[in-house]
Amino acid sequence: MRSNFLNINKIILSIAAMALMGCTNLDEKVIDEVLGSEVADPEAALAAAYSQLGEGTFVDHGSVFALQEYSTDEAILPTRGSDWGDGGKWRAMHEFTWDANSDVVKTTWNQLNFGITKSLTAISSANKSTGANKALFLAEAKGLLAYYTYTTIDLFGQAPYRDPDNINAPIVIRKADTTIDALITEVTGLIPNLADIKTQNTHAGRFTKQAAYALLADMYLNRAVLKNKTAGTFNFTEQAVNGGGNDMDKVIEYCNLLINNPNFSLESNYFHNFDINNDTSKEMIFTIVQKKIASSDKGSDNDLAYMSMERSQKPSPDNRGTNASCVTPEFYYSWNGNHDDPRFQRTYQYEDGTWFRNDGTDVSVPSTSKVEGTGKPWFHFNRGLQVGQQYGPKILQNGNFDMTADGRIKVFKLFTEKNTTLAADFTPELNFDNPSEAVFTQAQINRGVRNFKFEFDPGYGNNGTSGMDVPLYRLGTIYMMRAEAYFRNGNIAAALADVNKLRTSRTRESLYNNAPGVAIASLDANTLFKESGYELYWEMYRRKAMIRFGKFDLPGTAKSASQPYRRIFPIPQATLDASNDFTQNPGY
Repeated sequence: MRSNFLNINKIILSIAAMALMGCTNLDEKVIDEVLGSEVADPEAALAAAYSQLGEGTFVDHGSVFALQEYSTDEAILPTRGSDWGDGGKWRAMHEFTWDANSDVVKTTWNQLNFGITKSLTAISSANKSTGANKALFLAEAKGLLAYYTYTTIDLFGQAPYRDPDNINAPIVIRKADTTIDALITEVTGLIPNLADIKTQNTHAGRFTKQAAYALLADMYLNRAVLKNKTAGTFNFTEQAVNGGGNDMDKVIEYCNLLINNPNFSLESNYFHNFDINNDTSKEMIFTIVQKKIASSDKGSDNDLAYMSMERSQKPSPDNRGTNASCVTPEFYYSWNGNHDDPRFQRTYQYEDGTWFRNDGTDVSVPSTSKVEGTGKPWFHFNRGLQVGQQYGPKILQNGNFDMTADGRIKVFKLFTEKNTTLAADFTPELNFDNPSEAVFTQAQINRGVRNFKFEFDPGYGNNGTSGMDVPLYRLGTIYMMRAEAYFRNGNIAAALADVNKLRTSRTRESLYNNAPGVAIASLDANTLFKESGYELYWEMYRRKAMIRFGKFDLPGTAKSASQPYRRIFPIPQATLDASNDFTQNPGY
């Protein structure tokens, strides 16, 4: 991609050096980087590669998240009256009408290409370094390159590469069917030079040995698909690239290294993995660090929480949601019989013992919880899937919450902000007037069950920033991958044990006597697919799972049955116009 990959002579990179917390004393700084030339500071170059994970790429709803989730049965962003039309670009992701001129496709492609570029620059800088951390930084930079490349070939079937040590080297197009084996070999070879997590000042925000194990498990789980993504069936038990056994054996092997690592354990409160303070979760293997950089607005985003919340839902007097995305009826109803699962929903309890039940019985909640930086009261909405009539605070003309005489926050029945006579009643059914188009009238903008899985951070504005670290791989992901690998290897009992480990390790809040999740008695492919959704919903995992389980092409809400070529996104037309190196994917 010459316009965004080769011919950018100079870009200004906002470097969040906190991504290298512990191994550098650099303050956050801005550097001029000339692509392909030596960067004097290998730490800064590596920080730039890490920063790109959070510069919208994996944290904004309109990039990798949109392609991995809005194209599935888990998430949809419909047009709501006068909002979220945007030329139909959000609807297109769910209606499967995207093409090579799609803004969402182009944005995602460009951001991933920036990640590849910055990783190559970090590799070049590390190669030229003589510092004590040369081998470590080089291995981390190559690990990031592998992660960006893997994501790119998964979504687009091809990714650019250029020799980082030769400024005159030609661009090479790495195709998914051949590159996946090369990536597996490359990442395997990095392991000796990577640090174990929590050694050499590393943490979950760094590409450690454990991040490599998780990436290898992911690549082996999806290897058969990447070798021929439009195939009718996939050979998941092909001989592994390295060592003995088949692909699923390798998934199990790498998952075992993580599951048996004492640094990791499952959180009984599932939603702690998505709290603002989730950096204390014991599940985190590889994350995008946002907490240390949220106040600088560099590589941080509140979208995962902000997008589903109604505009009338206000966590503080300074914040609101945006009434955009929701889950589909298919996904909501897949939870039938499992609403007591601790991952479905969680009720918030204030320090004085008050529960926000969100059922019409709430009169007020304490205002003792304050937003850091402003000292204003913080209203905590419940977590998980929110359905039915919603309740919360109201804002007075003076811009503050309506309070009781004794200083508590009053709770009211909520109405939609853009249609003040329409109750904020989140319905499971979407019922579009035209079933093939995800468009609501102004009288229908309340529809759709909302996802409050991720905690809204009110400290830095609405959708701008967040202190929540975004998990890319966590222990729950690993258990789910191992369960699927066991299942595809024919070891149903072991797969069921992993599924039940996830179910029973999570507990409900004390309002429900801390009841653990309930084990299931049997497992088939459809049940395993549903369980994958329960554990990993809205974590940019669903599209890959739907393709593996043969679900992606099926019709659904606002979606007709689709052709297999849609499993891969098109190369943006702007890239094809600017470069002869790329060829368009079939079907587009």
